[in-house]
Order: sequence, then C-alpha cells, then structure tokens
Amino acid sequence: MSQVNNEKLRDDVLAELDLDPQIDARQIGVTAEDGVVTLTGSVASFAEKWAAEEAAKRVKGVKAVAERLDVDLPAMHVRDDTDIAHEVTNAIAWNVTLPSDIRAIVEDGHVTLEGTVDWYYQRERAAETVRNLRGVRGVTNYIALRPRISPENVEATIKRAFHRQAQVDADTIDVRVVGGRVILSGNVHGWFERSEAVQAAWSIPGVTEVENKLALV
Repeated sequence: MSQVNNEKLRDDVLAELDLDPQIDARQIGVTAEDGVVTLTGSVASFAEKWAAEEAAKRVKGVKAVAERLDVDLPAMHVRDDTDIAHEVTNAIAWNVTLPSDIRAIVEDGHVTLEGTVDWYYQRERAAETVRNLRGVRGVTNYIALRPRISPENVEATIKRAFHRQAQVDADTIDVRVVGGRVILSGNVHGWFERSEAVQAAWSIPGVTEVENKLALV
C-alpha cells in the first residue's frame, strides 16, 4: 500500500472516530500501514476504548487493528475492586437475558468473566453489561457455550444463514465443522462482511467455537 493510501486510511479512521458520539477522539492517535491501523493515546473508560476499536474496524480497507489505548479513568470514576465486583454481580443478576451462574473476578479494575451459557448472544451480552460499568478498565471473557445440536446439522444451518444475509457473499465462504467448532475460510470484501459472517456462525445453536480464517480482498 502506498504512502498516499496509508494516509487516506488514517484520515478515514480519524473521521470515523470523530463521528462516533461514544468517543472523544482528541486524545487518540492513529497510524496506518498496509491495512494495519494502530490506535494510541488514552480514553476515559473501557467502554470508550472498545467503541474506538469497533469504529476503526468499520472503515473500509482496515485489515487489522492494533489497539494500544490506555484507560485513564477520571478521579470520580475510580473505584476499588470490591465495589466493582458487587456492581458486576448485581448487573448480571438484574439482566433477565443472563443466567445467574456467571462468575466474575476483579483485579485492578480488570474483570474476568467465567461460567457457561447456552447462547453466544448471552456471552456477548455479559461482556457488554460489564464493559459499561463505572470503574472497569478491561474485560476478559472466558464464558463457555454448551453444545446443543449435532455437528452434522450445524454446517447446513450456517450456510442457509449466510444465504439469507444480504451483507454476506455465501459463495465465497467455506464452512467446516469439527464437533462444536466452526472453521470459516475463503474471501470477504471487508471487515464488516467478515464480522457478519462470524456473527452468523455464532448465532447457530451448538456452536462452541468459531475459527476465523476469512481473508480480506
């Protein structure tokens, strides 16, 4: 990728950050080289850090994001681990879409989630719930999924899901299933299509892992 294209990609990412109301882009630096975007600087919350990474991924031409943002909490948002742990426990308990047996470990504001759920959306919902709590500096999601249907049905179900979605070119994606693990390979035309394909695979009951080998072209 030429220097001109690198500069354009950097400018496009900066513009996307500026347009997202969840992000204060004034303290974020962006560099781009051969499709790899690096975010540096600081943000005021982990939720903002996550939003910045997602914004960069949305930009056409981005192949990978190296995220080096520091979470610099305002003094009013700094909390001890015990307070954060109590709030995490309550937030999960009050969310009617989540099972009550999700466990959380908090260390220096970093929350690690453990447990088992039936659906991928529950795994993501738990992380989202915690990500937006005051005082949280990071989230590691170790929540596992329970297998629900036989592997031979998973491949056909995923392929049908791909064909239903306008954002996914099903003809360029290969699907292989080993137990509850889905392996996606082939080519997609952008990060958004890649993300949609992975989300579609995760949405199928019985999928416990998605190995993403999709290449951007």
